[in-house]
Amino acid sequence: MRAVAEINLKAIASNIALIESKTSAQILAVVKADAYGHGLIPVAKCAIASGATWLGTALLEEALTLRASGISAPIIAWLTPPSSDFKAAIESNIDLSIPSLKHLELVVAAGKALGKKPRVHIEIDTGMGRGGLLGEWEEFLIAIKGADVEVVGFWSHFARADEPDEISNINQLQDLERKLEELREQGINPEYIHIANSAATLTNESSHKEIIRLGISMYGLSPDVKTLGNSQSLDLEPAMTLKAEVHLVKRVPAGSPIGYGATELTSRDTKLAIIAMGYSDGIPRNTTNKAGVYVAGAKAPIIGRVSMDQFVVDLGPDSEAKAGDIAEVFGPSGYSIDDWADAAGTINYEIVTRIASRVPRIYA
Repeated sequence: MRAVAEINLKAIASNIALIESKTSAQILAVVKADAYGHGLIPVAKCAIASGATWLGTALLEEALTLRASGISAPIIAWLTPPSSDFKAAIESNIDLSIPSLKHLELVVAAGKALGKKPRVHIEIDTGMGRGGLLGEWEEFLIAIKGADVEVVGFWSHFARADEPDEISNINQLQDLERKLEELREQGINPEYIHIANSAATLTNESSHKEIIRLGISMYGLSPDVKTLGNSQSLDLEPAMTLKAEVHLVKRVPAGSPIGYGATELTSRDTKLAIIAMGYSDGIPRNTTNKAGVYVAGAKAPIIGRVSMDQFVVDLGPDSEAKAGDIAEVFGPSGYSIDDWADAAGTINYEIVTRIASRVPRIYA
């Protein structure tokens, strides 16, 4: 197989169990973006079987796909532009996030057309400056009081939870609680309050409330390596290992230009391996030699620019690697997902979510 992403479902189950031991809140498994590149349906089913009681998606299409697969657990979809099929969501018993008066109007109208009361979670902006009610809040309090919806939840999102000592975390939590009290004064008492993401779950027990939203840490990765430590220090087990076939091995002399733009020259007589993956598979084009592959018992760093379908690594002159060998791009033996993130100047979230659909996922 040219390239494959191996997904360890036991690792996901183990990570959920670890988090479950640290909280009394219900766990919402975040499976948006094809479960962070790990596979929507297999991961969702694994999460529910492993103790999660909720599933969370960004897109309504993702939530509908979960329902079509036979999953009956509570699901919330929170990124639903006005053009979304709210009727399909309501018919499929999918909870909807309400971030504006416009969304409330659309969801109420869809429910009325179906003769079915929608389940909603009111989203407020407590300092993220992204989704959620802010300037409309006072007007919304009036509108929600008479709206024909079931207010199931009330939620927000931390902007800096991966910086545990940042004062904005306290401010956001206080704003959430203040607005919740204002909502309750209108006679509306949502059962589920949630604001904690993976970082807050790991560092701020006071934020756990009734539900925690478990995202990146469910996949065994740290929310922020610099501020919280890596997977190992957090007792998390990365669930994805990426492998690719060695297309070609060849000897080249010192001073050989490599790749488009000849951005690098070999510093010695050496062997090169051409790895059958590229940026069309999700390998970042700007990756430096801080990352590479593990093959024939050793690390081999990237040399030159990543191409669309392949990249080159410097094996060293004495490597025994050969064409047809399977190289570990990232995984437990050589370079980690965090190494790749560092080499590409990004975060581990992006490394796993960008692995393309043309790379098959296999599950163990």
